[in-house]
Amino acid sequence: MTTHRTWRAAVFIAASVDGYIALPDGDIDWLTDPPHEPRHVPAQPGEHPPPDYEQFTAGVSHLVMGRGTYEKVLTFGFWPYEALRVLVLTTTLTAGEDPRITVVRSTTEARQFLDAEHPTGVYVDGGRVLTDFLRQGLVDELTITRAPVVLGRGLPLFHDLPAQVRLVHRGTASLGAGMVSTRYDVTRDDQYER
Repeated sequence: MTTHRTWRAAVFIAASVDGYIALPDGDIDWLTDPPHEPRHVPAQPGEHPPPDYEQFTAGVSHLVMGRGTYEKVLTFGFWPYEALRVLVLTTTLTAGEDPRITVVRSTTEARQFLDAEHPTGVYVDGGRVLTDFLRQGLVDELTITRAPVVLGRGLPLFHDLPAQVRLVHRGTASLGAGMVSTRYDVTRDDQYER
């Protein structure tokens, strides 16, 4: 499969230490309201630290998320993506129902839309969406922030992939509240064949 495109896609996501992005019911209170623990190691930027959220979103114009992520965002009480063109990958929502989003039915349709729009960068969010974008060779970078909690169950960060995805570590930073953020570049198979 050819993955030539004019845009780069990146993931910016948080997960528990055991790799869940939410509890089975979609709850993320463990992430948005962590308990205060003064014994965490102080924040340390490290060498080549990953971008924070504001730095990350400054380089993107489009966001692709799944229906579950979209529905969770609706519970926030505000729309955090005013500056982004938002695509929701779903087969259950009706196009035009929410003027803030564009409904796409498949990753192929999302890619065609993005190819036509020429985004400055694409933010990919949600476990199933990021897994499918990885499967299609459409992710260039991952920034994963690990929260200091083991959930034991929940919605996984990654789902089944047909092959390993090789990553190159670009930097790690220790954040406040015990969070650890790491940025990786996604490699392509041909980089190993030289």
